[in-house]
Amino acid sequence: MRQIDVNNRAQQSLGASSDPVYQKVAKMVNKLHPGISMLIDIGCGCGRLWPFARENTSSYIGVDVVLYADLPAEIEFIPFDLDVGKAPLPDGCADVVSAVETIEHLENPRAFMRELVRLAKPDGLVIVTTPNQLSLLSKLTLILKSQFNAFQEAPGLYPAHITALLEIDLIRIFIECGLTDIKIDYTNSGRMPFTPWHWPKNLGFRSRAFSDNIQ
Repeated sequence: MRQIDVNNRAQQSLGASSDPVYQKVAKMVNKLHPGISMLIDIGCGCGRLWPFARENTSSYIGVDVVLYADLPAEIEFIPFDLDVGKAPLPDGCADVVSAVETIEHLENPRAFMRELVRLAKPDGLVIVTTPNQLSLLSKLTLILKSQFNAFQEAPGLYPAHITALLEIDLIRIFIECGLTDIKIDYTNSGRMPFTPWHWPKNLGFRSRAFSDNIQ
């Protein structure tokens, strides 16, 4: 039953996030760890990070619980339930380990972070993105509905997010896992409350309050 539930949640996610999230990750990788030889994308989905990161990456491995039909053929894929044990990859094998909009889908974020750190080289880079619970949209939803925006429970709403983390939770977990030089950043892309529109970045609506995602 567990495997069916995990597969269902993975399929409901459609294996993808928004372009601003992937663009921000690729920009961070290029800035902090340019010219990498190995990138492991944990929770790779349909491989949407690959087009943004391929220019500076010679080897790219995707890991996920299901193989999505539109995963690019050139990506080496490893099927693995991220809530169970260790991925079949050696310690310290990756220059960069990314988990884009994945940690919120998992039961144990601390065990997951330990696995990301295990896979990264001692001087490697670990990047995690997740919904931003401290955005203006999320705070208003919490006040009005007693739920974070990306974790609402109601018929027809997206059901695959199960673990909501604040910035302070992420920082604590990173420190517990032995990470250093911790940096928090935002996509600068977020939806205006009660509308389908996004905050206009050219008018200065940037950073935490106006970003749907954090990394």
